[in-house]
Amino acid sequence: MNALCWVLVPTIATALVGSGSAQQPPSIEEETRKNVEGSCLEPPPLVRWEEYEGPLRKVVGALARTVERKSVHQPHYKPGALLCSLEPKEKFLLFVQDSIDPFSFLTAGVNAGLDQAQDQDPTFGQGAEGYGKRFGADFAGQTSLRFFTDFAYPTMFSEDPRYYRLAHGSGRRRFLHALSHTVIAHRDNGKRMFNFSEWMGTTSAVVLSNTYHPGNELGFAPAARQVGYSVATDMGLDLLREFWPEIAHKLRMPFREKGESGGGVRAPPASR
Repeated sequence: MNALCWVLVPTIATALVGSGSAQQPPSIEEETRKNVEGSCLEPPPLVRWEEYEGPLRKVVGALARTVERKSVHQPHYKPGALLCSLEPKEKFLLFVQDSIDPFSFLTAGVNAGLDQAQDQDPTFGQGAEGYGKRFGADFAGQTSLRFFTDFAYPTMFSEDPRYYRLAHGSGRRRFLHALSHTVIAHRDNGKRMFNFSEWMGTTSAVVLSNTYHPGNELGFAPAARQVGYSVATDMGLDLLREFWPEIAHKLRMPFREKGESGGGVRAPPASR
């Protein structure tokens, strides 16, 4: 994921500069459905790569879905309305979708190549065999991270694993809002809470990664450094999610915009 962030940071900076003077993007149109607590709003479905007509349409469309999968927009046009929360099975589905996303394989492949070039974890060796081991270890590590941060801890703490896009206000306010997500998250009921999933999930994944990387340096300091790198990467991704509508509009890429149909009405879940 670090390699992907290096590619996208310049584009985010461009969106930050222009966000103060540019016209605000249209708000997300969402449709109402019912749940056990009453009415709530559900975001529209993800864009499809077929909706993009430019070059590299499959790659660009896949990128759009990757960014938007964990991005939601708090409704502003309907006071008091809440976004529909994710049921545990939906959080698990989010984990599965993130894990099998094409960019997950791409990220693991790039990181494995960088690790091999730097001879990280020399116990894996070099050559095709060493690269294969590094790819497997990197993919297993990022999959376990997503399991903890998308499903396990969000279910345990009734936390919404998605990023709540601000999508209005000054560029500075939105920038700080995106950075704060690593500390402040939303409960399933819409209220603010400490982002347990970010810190506990990342720490759990780092500790578990020692089983995938037998040559890792052990101890508190190396683990804390890895946690810091992971949290910084998540900050970069949240910045991308926050300014994605402006980036997508400028590059004529697909994104959720006003006029798209919502997810429809869903029947209330069965009583537990």
